[in-house]
Amino acid sequence: MFTQRFIFFLFLILFFGGANASVFEPRDFDDPTQEARYKTLIEELRCLVCQNQSLADSNAELAVDLRRKIYAMLKEGADENAVKEFMVSRYSEYVLYRPPVASTTLLLWGGPFLFALLGFAVLILRVRRRANASESGALSEDDKKRLAKLIDTGNKTDDRLART
Repeated sequence: MFTQRFIFFLFLILFFGGANASVFEPRDFDDPTQEARYKTLIEELRCLVCQNQSLADSNAELAVDLRRKIYAMLKEGADENAVKEFMVSRYSEYVLYRPPVASTTLLLWGGPFLFALLGFAVLILRVRRRANASESGALSEDDKKRLAKLIDTGNKTDDRLART
């Protein structure tokens, strides 16, 4: 029993444990603010090889190279904006997790709101059409009399069938 549990937990650790493992590359920084800037940058920049992972989370060779380049640029005295501008000039705005609001990214930022408004408008139109359809679907007095007559005739037929 103990060995089965041990094997089960070992399997869980091996199977799911790698998902939480982060990349650790020891770097020597001049001061803690430089290290904080480095960590912020590698969290804000996207790995171009991996699907939706930051440079901090990726083990891809390109991510390792980009982290080295960021480290070298920070050691040379570049600020965050200079590093981001270099990355954008080389790899386009796709490298940024939060691209700036510009004419080229307007649909990216405004699209969700436009789709929400469109969905809300469609919902309102359907509710109004359904309300109008139910109002126009009301029976007139003549229709009500004919319906009552048909129901009464049907009940009499049912009574005759039940007696036989």
